[in-house]
Amino acid sequence: MRHAILAGCLLVMMLIAAPAGAFTADTLEVSVNEDGSADITFEYTLSWLERIGVFFRIAEPEQELKAALESAAGVPVTVTAAESDRAVFSALKFAKVTPGNDGVIYSTPEIDLTGAQKILDDYWFAPLVRADFSPDLTVVRFPDGHEERFNNQSTIPALSHAVPKI
Repeated sequence: MRHAILAGCLLVMMLIAAPAGAFTADTLEVSVNEDGSADITFEYTLSWLERIGVFFRIAEPEQELKAALESAAGVPVTVTAAESDRAVFSALKFAKVTPGNDGVIYSTPEIDLTGAQKILDDYWFAPLVRADFSPDLTVVRFPDGHEERFNNQSTIPALSHAVPKI
């Protein structure tokens, strides 16, 4: 019993004295489908402290990212897969689809990931974590294969792309 208490105290002291962990957004890929829905893949790196939090289910990065994406895009988002370093989402009605005589125009909403920091700030361990919600690379892909790319941006602007009739 005495050893367990000592080990617990030692663990708490290590956590208090440890340098801040870091959540790093690596890539964000948004694939817009013909119906305006989107498949979204977010790859990230967690620090050892965050990995412990995920292991004990103290934090669920996919749920925080889901909430941030819903807030940013203004549409419901479903988590379709979650791993320790990536989460996959599905968003219905993500892009506005406007048919025209020459083809179809797809308009995506602005994606502002700074809201994810506000969600993170609500956790008790927030002071221990440094977070970077600016993906190294963001790719928005339209149904015809056209891509828009952004580097190290936490806010992705609203986009419009016309897919011509074939």
